[in-house]
Amino acid sequence: MNGYEDILNLSRPQYPDHPPMSIHDRAAQFSPFAALVGYDDAVAETARLTDRRREISEEELRELNETIASLSECISERPLVTVDHFIPDAKKEGGRYEKKTGNLRTIDTYHREVVFTDGEKISLDLMYAIRRER
Repeated sequence: MNGYEDILNLSRPQYPDHPPMSIHDRAAQFSPFAALVGYDDAVAETARLTDRRREISEEELRELNETIASLSECISERPLVTVDHFIPDAKKEGGRYEKKTGNLRTIDTYHREVVFTDGEKISLDLMYAIRRER
């Protein structure tokens, strides 16, 4: 005999002024407590690495300008191009490098960006290279 036989099969007591707690609310009493709300997110953000933006060389700039000039002559063909560019990080210094391949719709010299047929825009100031795909 374990000493609790007399109360083992009894139902929970019910009180008229205090409704019974749901199982979900009872379980919440035993869930882990985060004393520092947002701390884990802050640690993860600090640990996330970004690349430092490098300066474009004179040679790269000359080549980029020549390629953009030649692409502007055949823009009506919607040429397939690949652009190497930098994307600044919204939360911290630095960013990441990406390649975008797509059909070129226009080169907007007023806003200094290239626009793809899918609507994506890339700033000329963030580009490192653009090449026409065959």
